[in-house]
Amino acid sequence: MSPLIRAEHLRALLADDPSDTDLVLLDVRWYLPDPTRGRSEYQQSHLPGAVFVDLESDLTGDLRPDRRGGRHPLPDTVGLQQAMRRAGVNEDSQVVVYDQGSSLAAARLWWLLRDAGQADVRVLDGGLRAWIAAGGEVTDRVPQPHLGDVVLRSGQLPQLDAEGVTAAIAAGRSVVDVRAADRYRGENEAIDPVAGHIPGSVSKPVTEVATADGFASPDQIRAYFAGLGPGDAFSCGSGVTASLALLAAESAGLTGLSIYPGSWSDWISDPTRPVATGPNPDA
Repeated sequence: MSPLIRAEHLRALLADDPSDTDLVLLDVRWYLPDPTRGRSEYQQSHLPGAVFVDLESDLTGDLRPDRRGGRHPLPDTVGLQQAMRRAGVNEDSQVVVYDQGSSLAAARLWWLLRDAGQADVRVLDGGLRAWIAAGGEVTDRVPQPHLGDVVLRSGQLPQLDAEGVTAAIAAGRSVVDVRAADRYRGENEAIDPVAGHIPGSVSKPVTEVATADGFASPDQIRAYFAGLGPGDAFSCGSGVTASLALLAAESAGLTGLSIYPGSWSDWISDPTRPVATGPNPDA
């Protein structure tokens, strides 16, 4: 089953008898410059029945003073489980997550739930923008879901830490940096205090296959990520965009890939780690 769902398919599911399935809609709109904007937009309009999930408070752990774990450290399992139960997620729920359209934040929640063992999780391809374009209704009514009973067990998907990244590159595996190319080269860094990339990592901006209008075709994604396989990993600034790249890859049938959740912001938290700049992996 694809990890993506089209707006037309979701409309059909919602048109069916709700008693036939435990379908939970999660709105995880998020904007990096203004993390409060997503909730404000949700309160104005969202998919009927959708519950808002906050990336900063629900899907991110406490920022460590030494910055280890990156700008968006993984949440602890108990906190994530509580957030999902408040949203009405049960053990056997069919979960559909969406954001404004980029699928960036939605991919973060998709990865966290899949990593925690939730079997049926999909992302609305094109998000709210695609939903409205397909004639889907929106509402400002905020639902009050019953408390869910989901039990999460994080750590079920492959992932790398900084030491694992170093070992993977040394072993000839690919670590793919999916940030914008100018950030990879170290020419434009407005988010993290150090510019550049992990030595040995290669640049493949995910925006080539995932845009605000949705994902590229499976053939295009497979061609873009050609040569990647089990043991290879995606990295970005803080792990969020890496999740988007993994979602794109899995939507095209590429499996066995992993992410570096801390990514660049974790890598530079240790000043002894090497930093490369320029267009070449080891420059």
